[in-house]
This record gives sequence, structure tokens and C-alpha cells, in this order.
Amino acid sequence: MDSPITGYHQDELGDWVAQLACGHNQHVRHNPPWNNRPWVTTPETRQAMVGHKLNCKKCASGAAPDPRP
Repeated sequence: MDSPITGYHQDELGDWVAQLACGHNQHVRHNPPWNNRPWVTTPETRQAMVGHKLNCKKCASGAAPDPRP
């Protein structure tokens, strides 16, 4: 299920986590060549992705909403 990004926070290791409208969180790491998301590296490019939809695997599995910091 696709769900739009509503905001972000950093986890305990400093990796960026997208907060989705469905209530779930999803890591959005930039770790080339495995994960190529250069847009997570600056505040401006992260903000530009608010509203962009990500595939939420937690919704597909029926998971409860995640806690938010």
C-alpha cells in the first residue's frame, strides 16, 4: 500500500526515518549502491519529498501504527 510521507525523524544511529500518513515509520537511508536516496541528505530535499508516496509493507501485513518521537 502506498502512503505519503508526512515528516521525518532520526533513529538512535542518526539514520533518517520517514513518518507515513498511515501511522507507520520507514527508514529512508542513503547508502549507495544498495540504497540510493540522495534526497535524504539535506533538509531542503527531504522537505521536497513530503507528500511523496512510499510502499508501506507494514500496512500490507496489518501491523499496528509505530510510535513517533
